Amino acid sequence: MLLPNRSRKINNDYLPDMVNRSFSVEKNVDLAPYNTLQVHAYARYFVRLSSVEALIALLKHPRWIDEPKIILGGGSNVLFVDDFDGLVIKIDITGKEIVKKNQNFVWLKIGAGENWHQTVRYCVQQGWGGIENLSLIPGTVGAAPIQNIGAYGAELEDVFSSLTAVEIATGKQRIFHKDECRFGYRDSIFKHELKNRYVITDVTLRLSLHPEPNTSYGSIRNKLAEKNINNPTITDMSDLIIEIRNKKLPDPAQLANAGSFFKNPVLDNKIFKRLKKSFPSMPGYAVGETRTKVPAGWLIEQTGWKGKKINKVGTYSQQALVIVNYGGATSREILQLAKKIKQSVKDKFGVELVPEVNIIKSD
Repeated sequence: MLLPNRSRKINNDYLPDMVNRSFSVEKNVDLAPYNTLQVHAYARYFVRLSSVEALIALLKHPRWIDEPKIILGGGSNVLFVDDFDGLVIKIDITGKEIVKKNQNFVWLKIGAGENWHQTVRYCVQQGWGGIENLSLIPGTVGAAPIQNIGAYGAELEDVFSSLTAVEIATGKQRIFHKDECRFGYRDSIFKHELKNRYVITDVTLRLSLHPEPNTSYGSIRNKLAEKNINNPTITDMSDLIIEIRNKKLPDPAQLANAGSFFKNPVLDNKIFKRLKKSFPSMPGYAVGETRTKVPAGWLIEQTGWKGKKINKVGTYSQQALVIVNYGGATSREILQLAKKIKQSVKDKFGVELVPEVNIIKSD
C-alpha cells in the first residue's frame, strides 16, 4: 500500500541536465484531482509531460524503462480501483497546427493534451465542420481515438486522418493512419493488441470548409423543430448539443462522474427482434444491415436503477447510464454498484453490459 499525502519530487541528481529540465517525477501522488470520479488512489510515481521530447527522454531513461506505466489524459474515462505501483504519465502536450488545406478541407494537427470540447468549439468558431456533434464530450484529444468517441450520429473516425504516437518500449515515434487504427463502435486497435504499448502525442483531423450539419439523430431533429431552426449551422448544432448534454449529464466539477459508464450494446438483429416482442417499447438503432444498437441507459432504467442511491454512490437522476460519486465514495463502492447494475440488466434482458470506463486494477 502506498503512503497517502506524501507527494514529493524524486531526487533527479543522477539524470542528465536536459532531462531535468524536461520533466520532474513526483512520488506517492493522490490521483483524485486527476480523475473525474474523484476517487482516491495513489501513484507510486507521477509525472506531467508537456512535450514529445520530454516523453521520449523519460521512456529511454534507464531509471524508467522497466517501471510499469499508465498513460493518463483528462481522467474522464477511468476508474482506479487500486493504487498504482508504477509510473503514471500525464500527457499535457498542447498546440494546434494547420498541416494542409485545399478548397474543401483543412487538416488540423492537435496536441494530445488539448481539451476535446475546447477543441471542438475552436473548430466551430473557425467554420470548420465535422466534430460539432461531439461537443461537450469530456476528456483530451489524445484519448479520443482510443475510444473512437461518438455522439448524436457522429464518430471521431468520420473526420480522423492520422495520429502520431510514441512506442513505450522503445521511445520511437510512429504515424498511424485511419485504416491502421481499426476503428469500431467505441473501439480501436489501442484497446486491444496495442493497449498500453503507445502514447498518442497528436491527432490530425480532416475538417470540412463547407460543412453540412449532421441532423440524422432523432432527438436532434426534434430539438431543431422545437426551436424553428430549418437550416442549422454548425454553431447551431454545437450549441444545441451542449444544451441537451447539460440537461442529461452532470458536470463532473459539480457531481463527480465519468460520463457513460457502460457502452450501448450492439445486438444481432435476430436477438433484438426477439427482445422487442417481449419489450415492445425497447428502442433500437440500426448499425449496418445485421445489428442494432440499444441504449444502455434505457436497459438500466427498466431495471429500476435510474436515480437510485446507495450510500455515497448512485446513478444520475436524469440519465441512468451515468454512475455518480456523491462525495467520498471509494472505487470499490463504485465498482460494486456497476456489477449490480450489470447483473440486473443480464437477468432481465439477457444482455451483457460492457464498461465504457477503463477500469484499472492491480490484479
